[in-house]
Amino acid sequence: MSNAVVNGIAGAGGGIIAQIITYPLQTVNTRQQTERVAKKDSSVISPAGSTLVQIFQVIKNEGLGGLYSGLKPSLLGTAASQGIYYSFYQAFKNKAEVIAAENKRKGRGDGSPGMLSWLIVAALAGSVNVLLTNPIWVLVTRMQTHTQAERKIMEAKREALIKEASRNVLSHSSLSDQLAAFDSIKPRPYGTFQAVGEVYNESGIAGFWKGIIPTLIMVCNPSIQFMIYESLLKHLRTKRAVIKQGSKNITALEIFIVGALAKLGATVSTYPLLVVKSRLQAKQEIGGNVALRYSGTLDAITKMIRYEGLKSFYKGMSTKIVQSVFAASVLFMVKEELVKAFTLLSDKSLKKLPKVVK
Repeated sequence: MSNAVVNGIAGAGGGIIAQIITYPLQTVNTRQQTERVAKKDSSVISPAGSTLVQIFQVIKNEGLGGLYSGLKPSLLGTAASQGIYYSFYQAFKNKAEVIAAENKRKGRGDGSPGMLSWLIVAALAGSVNVLLTNPIWVLVTRMQTHTQAERKIMEAKREALIKEASRNVLSHSSLSDQLAAFDSIKPRPYGTFQAVGEVYNESGIAGFWKGIIPTLIMVCNPSIQFMIYESLLKHLRTKRAVIKQGSKNITALEIFIVGALAKLGATVSTYPLLVVKSRLQAKQEIGGNVALRYSGTLDAITKMIRYEGLKSFYKGMSTKIVQSVFAASVLFMVKEELVKAFTLLSDKSLKKLPKVVK
């Protein structure tokens, strides 16, 4: 089995485990990113303002299942994304290492890829991954934010009824009855097929690639992440080789810490793009306010600045840092251990094969 396939399988396994562990934080973070609060209301504490508060609100209103909305397509997306990403990443990495070794023979470099090479390798792998898996993440975002979007729509209808009553269009008893009816309505069941239908009815096939521009730009996130990751690993191995007289083994704890540092740097630098992507992929018809609907990336950026201010690009960042850093640490640690296990099994299998007598 090639090392590209091994890394793809290991990456998928690590990604699934990390996703299951951190999914509630991811759900809350997506809702934080897509929560719209106008500048004039910025003094009001948003439900998205506190991660713990929002977690308890979701449990209270939707049960524990609310924290796992969209988990099934998300696990599929994680397996597909990590499998595709690590397979292509390893394949491109192998090519980069061959080029670096060839350059060394020609008297250029030390035989190992430099930072620019890691950036290019990760960017290429990330672009392939994004183009193939974006539809899955559109559905996941819809499912994570469905209840929030429904609440916004109901709030808008409620406000419209109150305005009608203030103009004496509705009687007090009729208003009370209709408000009571609104308050008793529970969010509709919303699964993968409902999300598929909603996306298609809104925008057709193109709707499944909403947010593709900021997502493609965001390939710089794993590029930055892997640049830091590979550079730190290279430094550790070099240092370890000197201290332990040739041994370059890295422990699972060290992989965990290196993965955390790499993801932290990447997340902080690219978070605004992630918020824009989530806004574009979430349900757009939230109430009747045109400020809450985006036709594209530039429209979203312009309206977020105009109506909510620059701080809207950093909504939920603390939650994302905790979720993504922990998830990346678990992913890297599990992936490396799985690669070691695959390699060990492969070596044992080879040793059991009968030797060919020449």
